[in-house]
Amino acid sequence: MKPTKKMLAVPAVLFALWAANTYAAINDEIAKRLEPVGQVCVQGQPCQGMEVTASATASAARTPDEIIAKHCNACHGTGLLDAPKIGDTAAWKERADHQGGLDGILAKAITGINAMPPKGTCADCSDEDLKAAIQKMSGL
Repeated sequence: MKPTKKMLAVPAVLFALWAANTYAAINDEIAKRLEPVGQVCVQGQPCQGMEVTASATASAARTPDEIIAKHCNACHGTGLLDAPKIGDTAAWKERADHQGGLDGILAKAITGINAMPPKGTCADCSDEDLKAAIQKMSGL
C-alpha cells in the first residue's frame, strides 16, 4: 500500500470508530431520555428495580398529636365546614350519639363524611391511628 493511502486510511478508520462511539453514545442518551418517569408495581408481584423498604410501605409509628397537626388541624382546628373543633367535647359527643359512638365516628372518618375525604387527608393512616386521633381531638 502506498504511503499516501496509508495516511488517508488511518484517519478514515479513526473517524469510523469515533462516529460509531458517538452514535452509540447518542443512542444511549436518547434511550435514557425516553425512559418512563415511573413504574407501576402490583402488590404481591415482583417489581424489578423498585426495591421497597419496609419503612416505606408501613407507616412509621406516629402519635395522635402528629397526625392531628399534619392532617386534621386545618378543618378541626377552626371548625371549617361544620367540622367539630378539637377539644369541643360537646360537639363530638353529639356526633357520637348520632353516629353510633366512637366506632361510628371512626367509620365515617374512614369512608369520609360531607366535605371530609376518606381518612381525612391521611391516606396512609391505619384505623387505629385514626381512632387514636379522634379520641385525642374529641376527648371521648
